[in-house]
Amino acid sequence: PLTGAFSSTDLWNSIRWNDVKAEVHRLQMRIAKAVREGLHGKVKTLQWLLTHSFSAKLLAVKRVVQNAGGKTPGVDKIIWKTPQQKMQAALSLKRRGYKAEPLRRVYIPKKDGQHLRPLSIPVMKCRAMQALHLLALDPVAEFYADKNSFGFRPKRSCADALMRCFEILAKKGASQYILEADIKSCFDKISHKWLRDNIPMDKEILEKWLTAGYIDNDVFHLTEFGTPQGGVISPTILNLTLRGIEDAVIRATSKLRDKVHVSIYADDFIITVTSKEVLESKVKPVVEEFLNERGLELSQEKTKITHIDDGFDFLGTNIRRYNGKLIMKPSKKSISTFLRSIRDVIKSNPTAKTESLIRLLNPKIRGWTNYHRHFCAKKTFSFIDQRIFEALWLILLPFNRHIEAEQSL
Repeated sequence: PLTGAFSSTDLWNSIRWNDVKAEVHRLQMRIAKAVREGLHGKVKTLQWLLTHSFSAKLLAVKRVVQNAGGKTPGVDKIIWKTPQQKMQAALSLKRRGYKAEPLRRVYIPKKDGQHLRPLSIPVMKCRAMQALHLLALDPVAEFYADKNSFGFRPKRSCADALMRCFEILAKKGASQYILEADIKSCFDKISHKWLRDNIPMDKEILEKWLTAGYIDNDVFHLTEFGTPQGGVISPTILNLTLRGIEDAVIRATSKLRDKVHVSIYADDFIITVTSKEVLESKVKPVVEEFLNERGLELSQEKTKITHIDDGFDFLGTNIRRYNGKLIMKPSKKSISTFLRSIRDVIKSNPTAKTESLIRLLNPKIRGWTNYHRHFCAKKTFSFIDQRIFEALWLILLPFNRHIEAEQSL
């Protein structure tokens, strides 16, 4: 514990966060410059400086506690609530003696509401260490990222990935066929050997994360492959794992007249070509080989080739050509998932007043409509509005209000 004139609480509350962010940003810019100039030794040195910078440690702790999962503990059941705990946490982020704790395995519902997917939650200290090393990895990952990759990157979003789809499919003479790629258990299957050999970060720290294992129902399990979906740094590691897939496809089709286009968001991506035969004989085999080198494979059940007139779903949006015009609108699956989430709120608050229920529902409604508002969603919004209105109207009835409300959705 700190001693002297100032307590940990005083020190945390007196931090000038703009200065902290500026110092971290300066180091990140130096890393980015070294990467551009091909000075790999200098990159490692600057990454070491950043991960040992107290400003970076403070920022890592701040980001972890402010994250949506900041109130969810790992196997040690510890969360950082007070300024004192946060300052002590920043002081404890040291490479020497660091040991990665096993992750806590939980299961959360998939979007279909019928199946569960595993989520591995690190302890707070491991999350902060990941956030710290992510600050040093991000400038490198950004330099090497595929041009048309939009997931978990600064100033990029799902909307950008969807706009890319519009750009490549709406113009005259656009590609007719789309490969909808679905990677089977992507986070869980990535080869540890490939990660060790190719992720440009502190190898000793990376090794500790990869081999930390997880605890499921009080039973410890080793991890021989994969990177946890609950890890702070995992999305960036995934981006680095899949980087180069666009170039690989373009090289494979460089001698053909068909122009290949790609839109990637994390492990979801589409590839468009004019010819179905090219997708089957050239593109898909290259993608499979690329993934195989990384311990990954396409899901044969979910990966398919689609004609634009038949349409396809990507990132919750249905993309289809109607009478020569490209239309993008919320997918049926996205609508169903959203209405299910509304139903769950009503079901889990059986005694709530209507006003309270509306306050609970509004953030969900705003989030979903803001996501889809850029495309052709007017009819869908009217449909959603009517269904929610009917559900809220029914709960005002004196009998069976929640049973009827659920049935209306």
